[in-house]
Amino acid sequence: MMSRIAVLGAGTMGHGIAHASIAAGYDTALFDVSQSALDAATAAIAAIADTEVHRGRGTAEERADMLARLTPTTVLRDAVRGANMVIEAVPEQIDLKLSVFSEVQACVDDDAVLATNTSALSITEIAAVLDRPDRLAGMHFFNPVPRMRLVEIVRTLESSDATIASISEVARRMGKETVLVRESPGFITSRINVLIGNEAFYLLREGIASARDIDKALKLGLNHPMGPVELVDLVGLDTRLSILQYLHLALGEKFRPCPLLEEYVQAGRLGRKVGRGVYDY
Repeated sequence: MMSRIAVLGAGTMGHGIAHASIAAGYDTALFDVSQSALDAATAAIAAIADTEVHRGRGTAEERADMLARLTPTTVLRDAVRGANMVIEAVPEQIDLKLSVFSEVQACVDDDAVLATNTSALSITEIAAVLDRPDRLAGMHFFNPVPRMRLVEIVRTLESSDATIASISEVARRMGKETVLVRESPGFITSRINVLIGNEAFYLLREGIASARDIDKALKLGLNHPMGPVELVDLVGLDTRLSILQYLHLALGEKFRPCPLLEEYVQAGRLGRKVGRGVYDY
């Protein structure tokens, strides 16, 4: 039975997953190489918990108990020691993910389930660094994790039924709905979502409409909870660009990144995380 989860990476996705884990009752280690990133993540998780109490979705005592289940650490070995599941949420760089999982398998328990939160990279390639690739699958959360109900579970060629069942059960305890996807670049949601966002940048580049009107049109006309430009600012323009570049190589011309998106990234306008993307924050 799952009791302890390690989340690797304390960025936007990582701290959201860690919050979902402690809210589901799991003792949770949150790892990052940066102490400042861990401090920011811990503060963000506490703020989410405060909001839940303010809205009447929990008591102050429950908040304290939940936060007590969180253990931040800059030592990977300490994070994964004794963990029943490891969920990787480091930046979308294949070399980094391969390095992390190579290190993880050297110190994690033999029966631990491994999951990656990648939104587009090859999970089969990631699993290939493991002695037992059958114990890894994709567990793709959505931003912001506390509000988004979906988890895409991605089965590789080697993923075992037991691995898929364990990940499904953890997602269920976190209050998420799941879909099962056979591995393919971009899975379901990333393939569709990046096309929408990329087209929004082409509309901007061609002067068809302002960013605010594009966002307003999709929210009111297509019932999207966020506009495509707002969403790119939230997830990070550099993150979105790296996904498009990967899908362009894997799937062809329809995923070629809009030059305007590339220009924003070159200018350092990466979205909310730096205070300026398409919009200013």
